[in-house]
Amino acid sequence: MSIKYKIPLVLIFSFNLLNASALDGEKVFKQYCWGCHHETSVAFGPSFEQIADKRTVGEIQGQIIAPKSMYKQLGYKRSVMPSFKDELSQEQLDAITDFILSYKSKKD
Repeated sequence: MSIKYKIPLVLIFSFNLLNASALDGEKVFKQYCWGCHHETSVAFGPSFEQIADKRTVGEIQGQIIAPKSMYKQLGYKRSVMPSFKDELSQEQLDAITDFILSYKSKKD
């Protein structure tokens, strides 16, 4: 196989891996988060757009696995969010974090 055919295959493979992560994040969202959070509008909890614009990866993951330890640090007066520490694998946590961050506002 010549080099000109290898490059497009690498690009296609890389795109599929990135796309699979986003799909996994959406799957985690639908299973665990959708009841309280929506992508771009406020539901019971803030939208993913609001979260992505304000939080770091560490803050997002900390809030997901230990909300009772994080809420004051994040500026909330209380927290009713349950911990997902025992429900999510690290791969699922990374996938949902990436999915949340994909809603970050595009600023010029």
